[in-house]
Amino acid sequence: MKTVSFVIPCYRSAKTIGAVTAEITDTMAKLPQYDYEIVLVNDCSPDDTFGVIRSLAEKNRHIAAVDLAKNFGQHAALMCGMRKSRGDYIVCLDDDGQTPADEVGKLLEKLEEGYDVVYASYENKQENGFRLLGSSMNRRMTEIMLGKPKELELNSYFAARRFIVDEMLRYEHCYPYVMGLVLRSTKRICNVPVQHRAREEGRSGYTLSKLLGLWMNGFTSFSVKPLRIATYTGAVMAFIGFLYALVVVIRYFIVHMAPMGWTTTTVLILIVGGINLLLLGLVGEYVGRVFMCVNATPQYVEREYIPAGNEK
Repeated sequence: MKTVSFVIPCYRSAKTIGAVTAEITDTMAKLPQYDYEIVLVNDCSPDDTFGVIRSLAEKNRHIAAVDLAKNFGQHAALMCGMRKSRGDYIVCLDDDGQTPADEVGKLLEKLEEGYDVVYASYENKQENGFRLLGSSMNRRMTEIMLGKPKELELNSYFAARRFIVDEMLRYEHCYPYVMGLVLRSTKRICNVPVQHRAREEGRSGYTLSKLLGLWMNGFTSFSVKPLRIATYTGAVMAFIGFLYALVVVIRYFIVHMAPMGWTTTTVLILIVGGINLLLLGLVGEYVGRVFMCVNATPQYVEREYIPAGNEK
């Protein structure tokens, strides 16, 4: 009998995580060919999320609980949960009930067909305009920087085989990006349509600053394309500068007219200086990440772990 591990990062989900785990339990009762476990990772939520998780673990032998010492972010929490998982298949989903756990059978069927990773796809996403814009930008980023096929939809609800997860867990640095880890591990990825639900409680934990950090993580963690873009930009600017200098020299000898005024010079200095600072910042981002990894900055730190099977 194969085991399915459900990995759920939790943040401000004291009011929703109970319903999510109950739905998983009811769904897996209808799939007797699988055993299952649920790994709940509290990402240092400011509410009583871990208290609720602890209570759920005491009542249900299938639930394991992890409490992180500080907020490391959704992707670090996923890596923590996957390291604690023991299943042949690993299913990652959200803690707010928007990802339909009762449709997990569709994802598992595709894994049984031979796919390595299966992502849910949504026809109508129940999100506000800000999150839809963020998702669109993240999709374009993964297409350009990570080589994601345009027809493939990536999100937080997916199922993967054990060997793929084991390969992902070889990444131990402090800037995990789960989508990038999946894309560099296999090409046998597909989508299955599911219904996306509206959020019933609370709001998304992703602020603008966190989304920007996530995009920068995707830009720089698994691709050197930004550095190549910087090189190409520098080459183009140098070529434009050479052409401009050539035009100035020709005009001087033909019509005896030298460029007058400081406006043009100031504008050129501001443009070139701004581009230089932008590119230096990009290079600095890479260097800073190398520095943080060399310093052994932790991917996450566990405060407490309650293994499955502790039912009272």
